[in-house]
Amino acid sequence: MNSQLQASMDPLGAELRELKAHGRDYLWSGDPAWWGKCSPVLFPIVGTLKDNHYHYGGTTHTLPRHGFARDKVFEARQLSDTEAVFTMEDDEATRIAYPFRFLLRLRYLLVGNRLTVTYTVINTGDAPLFFSLGAHSAFAVPLMPGSTYDEHYLEFETEETAGRWELKDGLLTGKAVPFLDHERRIPLTKGLFASDAIVLKGLESRSVSLRSDKDDHGLRFGIGGWPHLGIWAAKDADFVCIEPWQGHADPVSHDGRLERKPGMLRLAPAEDWENSWWVELF
Repeated sequence: MNSQLQASMDPLGAELRELKAHGRDYLWSGDPAWWGKCSPVLFPIVGTLKDNHYHYGGTTHTLPRHGFARDKVFEARQLSDTEAVFTMEDDEATRIAYPFRFLLRLRYLLVGNRLTVTYTVINTGDAPLFFSLGAHSAFAVPLMPGSTYDEHYLEFETEETAGRWELKDGLLTGKAVPFLDHERRIPLTKGLFASDAIVLKGLESRSVSLRSDKDDHGLRFGIGGWPHLGIWAAKDADFVCIEPWQGHADPVSHDGRLERKPGMLRLAPAEDWENSWWVELF
């Protein structure tokens, strides 16, 4: 906590569970009647695998949607009023589903009205490491009592022209349907996610804001440096997820080879990868 923000995290999944400013919690409550998470970490995959498995090194492995990090207990390495660091390493259980050595570190940092979340992945083994990683932060909508869900919108930093990549049974069909045409705003409605998440690629904007014309308060979310963006909400739930991704669900035509999965990163032994997102509350 600092003079402007209050945040709390759970070692289970190193998950952000509270983000408060101006007397309100901007984060979704995690009500399991709709969706019991608030801001899970997606690792070592993002999205769904075709037939829920992949092939690597002559062996077939199974991983759940979005991987296992969100269900693992992380170790708190550093805690202060404005900073928290959590780490998770491979263990016997992870290596059954994912035969790689790694260290995953999350760093939460409060500065002014901004929370920055930084992910670091280190290959601690002696073979290449293949992985994807994403965020899945859910923000409360409406932002304040007395307003409604459909009075809110997402607004990109610049005008965007981008198709919405179709999902079928959790997999990408390979088809993008027209969605944004030199537009900045996505009006929020409860029916927007009836056919699953909105998946966007190749955006120019470095940030996207959640706001309402009836409320001076909102948030600005930094998406720069991430090649894919997911936007999602559970059916009839009062939240919207802003999800910067490195990687995405399997295409329906994918052959299941992990090293050929679109969006996967490859780290040589002792190499590391780092990326972050941030959110400013106003």
